[in-house]
Amino acid sequence: FGFIDAASMNNADAVSVLFFGWVVGTYVYPALASRGIKIPTTYKFAFGSVLGVIAVGWAIFMEYKIRATFEATGEKVNIMWQSISYILIGAGEIFAVSAAYEAAFNAAPPDSKVLASAVNLFCVGGLPNMLCIVLYQSCKSWFQNQRGTPSIHRLEDYVTASVDKYFLVLFGVALVGVFINVLPAVKDYVADVEERAQDMVKTPVMKKSPRHRRKQSSDYSSDEESPLLRVKRHQAYLKYGSGPVLYKQGSMRAGPSVHQKKKEKKVKKSLVGKLYRTKPKPPKVVLSADGTPMTAGHFTGGQGIRRQDSL
Repeated sequence: FGFIDAASMNNADAVSVLFFGWVVGTYVYPALASRGIKIPTTYKFAFGSVLGVIAVGWAIFMEYKIRATFEATGEKVNIMWQSISYILIGAGEIFAVSAAYEAAFNAAPPDSKVLASAVNLFCVGGLPNMLCIVLYQSCKSWFQNQRGTPSIHRLEDYVTASVDKYFLVLFGVALVGVFINVLPAVKDYVADVEERAQDMVKTPVMKKSPRHRRKQSSDYSSDEESPLLRVKRHQAYLKYGSGPVLYKQGSMRAGPSVHQKKKEKKVKKSLVGKLYRTKPKPPKVVLSADGTPMTAGHFTGGQGIRRQDSL
C-alpha cells in the first residue's frame, strides 16, 4: 500500500494505544464512575484478552485470505487489512496492561510498591518475550518454506509455510487467559488483596527497630536538656511565673496559672542592710539620769534626761 509496508504496522499499535487511552480515560471510566460502576481488575484483564482473541482471529482470517488470493490470482492482499489486528491489540492493552500497572501499585504493601512495579514491568515486557522465544523455537518448522529454509520474505515462500498454525496456538493461549480471569475465585482473590492493601494505606503500621526508638528518645531528651531551652524556661519563669507559656507566635499568650497561687517571699530584716549595702541606725532610746533606759509610763519630768543618739 504505497510507502506503508509490513514493518510499519507497529505504528498502528502505538496510534491505537494513544487514541483508545484518551477515549477510555476521558469518557468511559468517568461515565462508569458517575454511575457507581467499578470494573473488577480481573474483568479488565479478561476484556483486554478478548480483544486480543479477536485480533488473533482476524490474523488467522487474513492468513487464509492471503493464500486464497495468491492461489486464485497470484496477487498480494492490501497491507492495510492487517492494521485491524494491531488496532485491536492496542485497544486491549488499554484495559489489560494499564490494569496490570494499577493492580501492581495499589495491591502492593506501602513498603513494596517499587518492587511490585518492577516485577510488573518484567511480567509485562520481559516474560512475554521469553515465552515467545520458547514458543517460536518449539514451532520453528512452521516458519519454513517448502525448501526447508526459514526464508519467508517473498510471497511465494510465505504461502508455503504454516504460519496460521502459530496463530492458532496464540488464539488458544488468549482464550485460556480470558477463562482464568472470569473465574469467580480469581476475581474474589484479587479483590481481597486490593482491599487489604487499601486498609494498610489508610492505617499504616510503621515498624521501628529498637535502635531507631532509642535514637529518637535520645534526640528528644537532648533537645529537652539543651542550654537554650533552659534559658528560655528561666526567662519565662521570671516573666510569667510557673504557668504555661507559648513560645510560638499567635493571637493569645498564656500567663500565670489561675489555679496556682504565687507565694509571697518575706525578706528578713537582717538581710535588708546587705541588700541595700547600708548599716541600720540604732534605735533612739530615752535614758534616765542614772543611765538606765526608761519605759513607757515612767516619765516624770524633763530634767536629767539624755538621748542615746546624743552621746
